[in-house]
Amino acid sequence: MENLTVTGMLRRVAGDFSSRRALSVSGKFDLTYARLQELVESAASRLVAADVNVGDVVALVFPNIVEFVIMFMAVIRARATAAPLNPAYTSDEFEFFLADSESKLLLTSEKGNDPAQAAASKLKIPHVTATLSEADAELTLSLTQSESEKNSVFNLTNDPDDVSLFLHTSGTTSRPKGVPLTQLNLASSVQNIKAVYKVSESDSTVLVLPLFHVHGLLAGLLSSLGSGAAVALPAAGRFSASTFWPDMIQYNATWYTAVPTIHQIILDRHLDKPEPAYPKLRFIRSCSASLAPAILSRLEDSFGAPVLEAYAMTEAAHLMSSNPLPENGPHKPGSVGKPVGQEMVILDENGVVQEAERSGEVCIRGPNVTKGYKNNPEANKAAFRFGWFHTGDLGYLDSDGYLHLVGRIKELINRGGEKISPIEVDAVLLSHPDIAEAVVFGVPDDKYGEEINCAIIPREGSGIEEAEVLRFCNKNLAAFKVPKKVFVTDSLPKTATGKIQRRYVAEHFLAQISTAKVPKFGA
Repeated sequence: MENLTVTGMLRRVAGDFSSRRALSVSGKFDLTYARLQELVESAASRLVAADVNVGDVVALVFPNIVEFVIMFMAVIRARATAAPLNPAYTSDEFEFFLADSESKLLLTSEKGNDPAQAAASKLKIPHVTATLSEADAELTLSLTQSESEKNSVFNLTNDPDDVSLFLHTSGTTSRPKGVPLTQLNLASSVQNIKAVYKVSESDSTVLVLPLFHVHGLLAGLLSSLGSGAAVALPAAGRFSASTFWPDMIQYNATWYTAVPTIHQIILDRHLDKPEPAYPKLRFIRSCSASLAPAILSRLEDSFGAPVLEAYAMTEAAHLMSSNPLPENGPHKPGSVGKPVGQEMVILDENGVVQEAERSGEVCIRGPNVTKGYKNNPEANKAAFRFGWFHTGDLGYLDSDGYLHLVGRIKELINRGGEKISPIEVDAVLLSHPDIAEAVVFGVPDDKYGEEINCAIIPREGSGIEEAEVLRFCNKNLAAFKVPKKVFVTDSLPKTATGKIQRRYVAEHFLAQISTAKVPKFGA
């Protein structure tokens, strides 16, 4: 049973590698596996004693700090469901996500998060802070002490079917979809990541990606802690280009995983301010958005390590396919590799499996895949057809079994790995009293892969300009969802039937900018 739960796997590894370094806070302190496990068990007992019950959803709003790691592991150890949320959300966004997940508790650092706390207060959700000042200190939780708490988690046995993680994934409708992931889903994904990259106790990494997404949480954190490997958290609680390589060197890192945007920042810094020396890396991993072959080549030339591009999504508890390590086969620029630990086929619209080199929808099934979206029968009906989970991505498998993605069926904008629903941003724009029509679309961007633009038609008599639209968006949307450019127009291109299609709108406005590259829609 232990190997079927991520909690059991982490407990077993903690026993096997008790004196080894598990987690470091850069420049502050290290936690061994034994100490981390002790802190997790203690925090889980406190939660259980505070009436956090099996299946309760606990929202976590933290930067990438040690308290998040401990509390995430404690929540799932208590057989509750962890719902990490982006600290950059607005109060309205927090209110939606807290309500939709039916969160019973909000956890933050001692510093807190005002928008999250305001939303929790409005929904009458209790707020608890967590603080660990040093490795040997007790974790401070702002909970009432209880005599019964000491071993209150002792008799709790984690089950493979426990829903451990609840995340939202942006849909092409304005309503983000809730994705429940079980202990088995997480354990399966960790095993897949460990297997394809041969992650072991000899490895070490610096975590640069946010832990409220599956990429950082599963590929960076849990796959390392499930292998006896070591993880370092940047002192700033987030990626910092200036501290990245010093941290990698200090903690003897052997690999790292990132989105293309961060790879680009790391490359740019290397060109401007190269380090005196770089660590010897086994591999560099890229995922969550397409990595241009030219960038892959520059990374390999600069840092002397193979760059392995992978393909993942929340519904698959992250990893679906990856290019292999050099000893296990070639890695192909422009491909996201072979399926890992799950079945993958390319289906046409009738559910017929396509032969090699023929495009269709990428579909998967395996123990890592969610059982379905929460309270969303329509989305489940669309996603689970012909016995497969449908990713919404178009691609083909080549004759060697490598997957090549050629486009998206969904209209999501993929900005540096952040998936943004254009309809959600449309809705915010259309809530402005001076905007009559609005359409949001993705445009190619060298740094982020895609950037957000929008076109608006002002209401008659309104003199609304780009600055006011951006001010309104900044007030009502998380920063990463705010359009970079606003086209103010008196008409929008429409189809013969009068419908607005985003690709036509994008092509129309990009054609007005001579330096812009018109995207290849439907490729």
